[in-house]
Amino acid sequence: MTQNYIPLYRKYRPQTLDTLVGQEHVKKTLTSAIELGKISHAYLFTGPRGTGKTSTARILAKSLNCKNGPTIHPCGECESCREITNGVPIDVIEIDAASNRKVEDTQNILEKIQYVPVNGKYKIYIIDEVHMLTNHAFNALLKTLEEPPENVIFILATTEVHKVLDTIKSRCQRFDFRRITTDDIVKHLRMISDKEDINITDDALFTIAKNSAGGMRDSISLLDQLSLLGASKQVTSDDVNSILGRISFEVLHNLSEKIIFSSSGEAIELLNG
Repeated sequence: MTQNYIPLYRKYRPQTLDTLVGQEHVKKTLTSAIELGKISHAYLFTGPRGTGKTSTARILAKSLNCKNGPTIHPCGECESCREITNGVPIDVIEIDAASNRKVEDTQNILEKIQYVPVNGKYKIYIIDEVHMLTNHAFNALLKTLEEPPENVIFILATTEVHKVLDTIKSRCQRFDFRRITTDDIVKHLRMISDKEDINITDDALFTIAKNSAGGMRDSISLLDQLSLLGASKQVTSDDVNSILGRISFEVLHNLSEKIIFSSSGEAIELLNG
């Protein structure tokens, strides 16, 4: 039996702030906060999916709970670092608000907040898709944010920050994650392709990046899928468009021009081609 395959988006998930791609403003501010020892009790990470919110939350948790921490260069070897990397941390509790959105769920979590950290310096709660909490659950969380216990940190992540109560937002340090630029995505995909021996053209990587809408995770997932083709041939832009079930940007541009200039015959010919 072959060893379980690790998807590329997990294999190349950033483990330190240095390796986080495309969020320089976030990296700079968090680095300064860690170096100066100015750690907030609550953070709000907002932005489109696949831009690094949850990964950054885990990196921050690792930086704070490393045996050498708080540090911007977690060792990756101590018990706390290894637990966070392997997804089984004792002191870092990850909650999916989409499936734990009721007030009872929130209260059950908050009841355990008074327990001291086991391995690290902080007990850290990462609440993903926090906007999915009900108003009653938000109010239960708000009471804790108003008077947080010592050594407890909340990191809230959301793709829809407008649904988060203003009273919650006002008690958090907010970080807005931007869509990652096409150039940054292409560079990162090329690095992964070279390391994984994926035979793919630069044009194909550009096409992947253009179709990801600024999301690194979606880009890497698509590269992972295309890598199966790269075992027997070089992956091209046509292969990317074929996998996506769409026409190329060049054909779409030409078709738009035909429509704009009312060249219906040429437009039909282009579609049939």
